[in-house]
Amino acid sequence: MNPNYLDKGNLQIFVTEGESPAPVSNARVRVTDPSNGKTLEETVTDSSGQTPFFELPAPPMEWSVAEGDSDRRPYAVYNVTVSAEGFQTLHIGGVELLPMGRSIQRAALPGATSGGFNVRNVLVPPHALWGEPSSRPPEEEIKPLPEPEGLVVLPEPVIPEFVVVHDGRPEDASTPNHWVRFKDYIKNVACSEIYSTWQTEAIKANVLAILSFTLNRVYTEWYRGKGYDFTVTSSTAFDQSYSHGRTIFEEIGVVVDDLFTTYVTKEGIAQPLFTQYCDGRRTQCGGLSQWGSQSLAEQGWNAVSILKKYYGSEIYLKSAEKVEGVPLSYGGEVLSPGSEGEAVRTVQEQLNRIARNFPAIPKLPADGIYGSATQAAVTEFQKIFHLPQTGSVDFATWYEISNVFVAVAELA
Repeated sequence: MNPNYLDKGNLQIFVTEGESPAPVSNARVRVTDPSNGKTLEETVTDSSGQTPFFELPAPPMEWSVAEGDSDRRPYAVYNVTVSAEGFQTLHIGGVELLPMGRSIQRAALPGATSGGFNVRNVLVPPHALWGEPSSRPPEEEIKPLPEPEGLVVLPEPVIPEFVVVHDGRPEDASTPNHWVRFKDYIKNVACSEIYSTWQTEAIKANVLAILSFTLNRVYTEWYRGKGYDFTVTSSTAFDQSYSHGRTIFEEIGVVVDDLFTTYVTKEGIAQPLFTQYCDGRRTQCGGLSQWGSQSLAEQGWNAVSILKKYYGSEIYLKSAEKVEGVPLSYGGEVLSPGSEGEAVRTVQEQLNRIARNFPAIPKLPADGIYGSATQAAVTEFQKIFHLPQTGSVDFATWYEISNVFVAVAELA
């Protein structure tokens, strides 16, 4: 590791049984320096399948917050090895760490095979702002809509539970499709496209552009209309940067949790705007400049003002009225100590089911009364799933509880 790295970042490894949300406890995790193979941290996972946050060296903050030398990588990379009884050993290379931030690396352990070579290697590709620039051709902001008998739900956009990501160019049938929960897809793209060290308003503006870009693909059935069986690709020649299993930056994840039902649109159109964007340094386009948005945020611009600069003063933000995959609609009221009713009972019942897989979440009576036991269970859930630990259930927490409940109960 570069001995000049004086700044620090924090890295946590979250180990699960393959792509399922089920945690793997007592998995041995080793973090090493890719330059010399030296072991920097070694531990075992807790009952939630997680390690503590390791404090590790990272490059200076200024490398990632201002345009500079493109040959100077603004984040540190580490190698991670995870092993557990009954699973293949997983080696992950290129795990990213930015200064003053918290990185979460999911380690999806494949099951062991009898008589096979039980080691799997995964490499996280370079970040889009430092690696190969995107080469997306320009597209119309407003697109023709599919016929009503298609898969899209008219007349208003709906947040899907999953998007199907084709891992390559559209015409390449040799690459797999990944079924990815919508919010996880947005977090992955945002963490692939921008840095968590940026100003919060710049992160918000970029997340909203990513959301609108994605929802335009969903709503117009762009690829299904061309005869493909997926929603979007991972190729930056056509879509956004997506790397299956990449490192997630907690600071960006929190913004996505807050905004994931919101998109950019204009008066007179039903669809989310196709919000093109580029880095603004190596590539130019007719949409948002990623580095330009960071510069404007440092000057005090808010996210909406940044978006209006690049997409026009007539744009506005709108929220989808429906989110697929949530068993019971969110009523809009924040649940906190003193709340009572069926919504509280729903949260209690779902948390009790989740606690079977995540025993750190305390069991509680499903009595519909939001007392100290419910607050403690909610806070522990928020800690495990990297949400602000408020002890109250807002929309972001409600949706995540419902999402995890559906996954662990195998109702999806």
